[in-house]
Amino acid sequence: MVLFLPSIRNAVINKVLNKYNSSYYKVVSVSTQLSKSISTMKIGTHDGVFHCDEVLACYMLKQLPEYKDAQIIRSRNQEILKTCDIVVDVGAVFDHDLKRYDHHQREFSETFSSLRPEVGDKYDIKLSSAGLVYTFYGERLIRHMAPIEHPLTTDNLQLIYKKVYEKFIQEVDAIDNGVPMTLEEPKYKINTYLSKRVERLNPQWNIPQTLNTDELFVKAMNLVSEEFLHSLNYLILSWLPARDSVKKAIEDRFHIHKSGSIIEFTEHIPWKEHLYDLEEELGLINKEIKYVLFNDKPKSWRVQAVAVSLGSFITRKPLHKNWWGVRDQILSDVAGIEGCIFCHSTGFIGGNTSRNGALAMAVASLEAAE
Repeated sequence: MVLFLPSIRNAVINKVLNKYNSSYYKVVSVSTQLSKSISTMKIGTHDGVFHCDEVLACYMLKQLPEYKDAQIIRSRNQEILKTCDIVVDVGAVFDHDLKRYDHHQREFSETFSSLRPEVGDKYDIKLSSAGLVYTFYGERLIRHMAPIEHPLTTDNLQLIYKKVYEKFIQEVDAIDNGVPMTLEEPKYKINTYLSKRVERLNPQWNIPQTLNTDELFVKAMNLVSEEFLHSLNYLILSWLPARDSVKKAIEDRFHIHKSGSIIEFTEHIPWKEHLYDLEEELGLINKEIKYVLFNDKPKSWRVQAVAVSLGSFITRKPLHKNWWGVRDQILSDVAGIEGCIFCHSTGFIGGNTSRNGALAMAVASLEAAE
């Protein structure tokens, strides 16, 4: 397992961004001048108003070696589109063998799960052109774009492939297909998400433009490129090492306490999502892990009760009820444990000056009556 300090991780991310952006700009600046092709390869998409899905689809394709120097042809003329090697988001045809990836036709209903059953059945949002391109080319894309210093194993490639879809592509698919986040009317609307920022790059109806739409399309690709690279590199350089740490903590939990209900980290890492995912993958259906210990800062350890599900405020078993809202020496006296710092008023988290003290708080809470 390799852990990265924030400064090192950020340096790697910036190095990768600079690598891809420097070469990418050179390609795009040529590809927008349709009469000056340096390649016979052509990527077709529709003209007029552009959206995040086809912008992202074109960007992803241009990261692959065979399309790196391809022209992007923006047209709805079928005769022109027939000359393209691959077409996205236009043409009313989905056929992977023919390299045609439209999703607007009435009969289209494919999802990430339907086209790739091995990823599981939870990805049930209809694909956009971005999702279609990612479904068929995503694994190659990730392997090609992953930091060369951190090659992925086959298993980790599949993990990242699913997570990039879940955390990045799926949102674009849902928005383009008009799928709401919730069935209820939201109390407020978010207007700074990626699809909205791409939309705002289109010409405004009452403002003279100095750039043509094709040049604005290039700006949109530059925008999604930065977002995509940051997402991919976060998953590889930060999310994946955290998952490895959580998996090891689960495997070692019986060394912490005989119950197997307490896991420990020597630093504060993002553990919550990984814990629920790994419990499911490892078949821990009894949800036996109740508490997490972690070192918050020097002379400060935390003991946190595990929630019943990700995002829930209800815990599997809160800290001892007699401690709720009590602090410092009074808490130490009530608990009979030295070094207590606090216990939250809802019992979801507490603190102690030492690792052994935090562990004692977890054990006492575990043994307390419900």
